[in-house]
Amino acid sequence: MKSYKHLQNESDIRGIALEGIEGQNVNLTEEACRDIARGFALWLIERSGKSKLRVALGRDSRLSGETLLGRMRDTLAAEGIEVTDMGLASTPAMFMTTKTEGYMFDGSVMVTASHLPFNRNGYKFFTPDGGVEASDIKEIIALAETEEHTGLPAGEIKKDSFMDVYSKRLADMIRAACGGAQKPLSGLRIVVDAGNGAGGFYAEKVLKPLGANTDGSRYLEPDGSFPNHIPNPENKEAMESIKEAVRETSADLGVIFDTDVDRAGAVLPDGSELNRNRLIAMLSAMLLRDHPGTTIVTDSVTSSGLAAFIKEKGGVHRRFRRGYRNVINESIRLNAEGVDSQLAIETSGHGAFKENYFLDDGAYIVTKLIIELSRSRRLGYTLHSLIEALKEPAEGREFRMNLKLEDFKPYGQRIIDDLAEYAKTVPGWSLAPDNHEGVRVNADKANGDGWLLLRLSLHEPLMPLNIESDEEGGVKIIAKELARFLEKYDCLDSSALREFAEK
Repeated sequence: MKSYKHLQNESDIRGIALEGIEGQNVNLTEEACRDIARGFALWLIERSGKSKLRVALGRDSRLSGETLLGRMRDTLAAEGIEVTDMGLASTPAMFMTTKTEGYMFDGSVMVTASHLPFNRNGYKFFTPDGGVEASDIKEIIALAETEEHTGLPAGEIKKDSFMDVYSKRLADMIRAACGGAQKPLSGLRIVVDAGNGAGGFYAEKVLKPLGANTDGSRYLEPDGSFPNHIPNPENKEAMESIKEAVRETSADLGVIFDTDVDRAGAVLPDGSELNRNRLIAMLSAMLLRDHPGTTIVTDSVTSSGLAAFIKEKGGVHRRFRRGYRNVINESIRLNAEGVDSQLAIETSGHGAFKENYFLDDGAYIVTKLIIELSRSRRLGYTLHSLIEALKEPAEGREFRMNLKLEDFKPYGQRIIDDLAEYAKTVPGWSLAPDNHEGVRVNADKANGDGWLLLRLSLHEPLMPLNIESDEEGGVKIIAKELARFLEKYDCLDSSALREFAEK
């Protein structure tokens, strides 16, 4: 029997599409791709209640992108769906093909594996309601594992491009916010690092037509071997690249995208990074000016300083679970209950605005930053001034501890439950009242002046641990106490934590 459950990655399909890394064999085979395409066709017909459907397909710059797109395209057409191949695109743009007048597709598929290595690839699926959920992927896989077909006559295959339309929407946003001027960014230098992914369009099709000087931008040409650095705003080498570009050109702003442009980071003129807590703080400050009292939903590893910053700005911070779909869905849930929530954002850079269909879109985030940059120049303040009040941790560490058993979830949950009880006995420790994932413990000034979060990975036998402190050496104080507690759990590899604590 066919089994494709191993290809599910939360709400995406991901697998190994190319040989080239020792020990990693291709599992996103031609048969798997075609079966998953057939499963999507069956699922979309059932979900929409329609038998005549139109689906748009796009891909990022990955080496296997054209091949995987072709398998999806041909199979969907064979199952009776009219398919339009949009070629190189961004993930957010592919969702917008379902929302844009003159297009309004019934569904779309993006071929991408985000920032993963060159040999990986996968599929992201959208309907006009947004990205599919993990439960939807399970249904698509279940259908893919059958031999069922739609029985419909073959659909037509077309070619088109959507990135000009998508880019114009972003450019028009900036023009409208700047009073309608055709070149409102004249006099500004903004450099872009696309990491050879799909994000080069932003410099060429958004910034240049608006008058910005983009000289000094890097790696705009698509190249799926990613020869310069990983296209990932969380990657240290990638951030150093855009920081260097800002320094060399004295740019007013530097922006960096991941491979498929659903995430972004930025660099301010002084070379300081605008990502993780700082990016969330910046966007929150901007939003709270126009939406006082709104709730900002973030993932579980945001800092205590960010929570205080949002509160000081008049907002409500809701720290939720990791996973960008979790964060987005929580914000949608709050709005459905009558609680205004304008932004859902992960520290990874996945950020989704209520005003933009709760679509996690790196280019949209950057567009909001550029509108603010233009406003700040006009009114005489700096972007940095918006986050001057943000208290940032003095230090932070992450440890990823393996669980050495197959049925890992009960064991990992027991550790979390035990730690919650243990924390009540440690002087200066207290359980965080607003925690929705794992166990989060606050430590007072005399006992590390920070916090820890221990959680259980949903799919991997792994327990990620984050520790932050507002004083130098505080992380080690917290780590020592936690290492003593964890040493009795033989099936948890906490050796890296112990080594750090003992140095």
